Amino acid sequence: MTEQPWYRDGLRFQCSQCGDCCTGSAGYVWVNKDEIANMAALLDVDVETFEKKHVRLVGIRKSLIEYANGDCVFFDNVTRKCKVYHARPRQCRTWPFWDSNVRTPEAWAQTCVECPGSGQGKLHQLGIIEKQLTVIKI
Repeated sequence: MTEQPWYRDGLRFQCSQCGDCCTGSAGYVWVNKDEIANMAALLDVDVETFEKKHVRLVGIRKSLIEYANGDCVFFDNVTRKCKVYHARPRQCRTWPFWDSNVRTPEAWAQTCVECPGSGQGKLHQLGIIEKQLTVIKI
């Protein structure tokens, strides 16, 4: 019998749309070819133009660029919303169910401190969490 993770009874999360996960200290929003194409299509620009304006190369990987203050290039500071929400990368879609956030109860507690929607609202069952964990490793 396989040991169940500490979050076997599920975790609560309801996005508060605060924008905190899109702002703050510098980091990376990893994107792949399909995600780039989807965002470019949503913005009605060709992929080459999109990449020149919104993507940076980090080693062999690609990440969305950020403003000097750490805000994502697609974060609208006035509306506090994502300009490409319907085509947002998998990294954004799977928040907060990342390996780094659910590795331990202490890591989850820290995520709940940083994200007002974590630990609140809808109870996400183990199967949903584990499916999200397979989408991207962060």
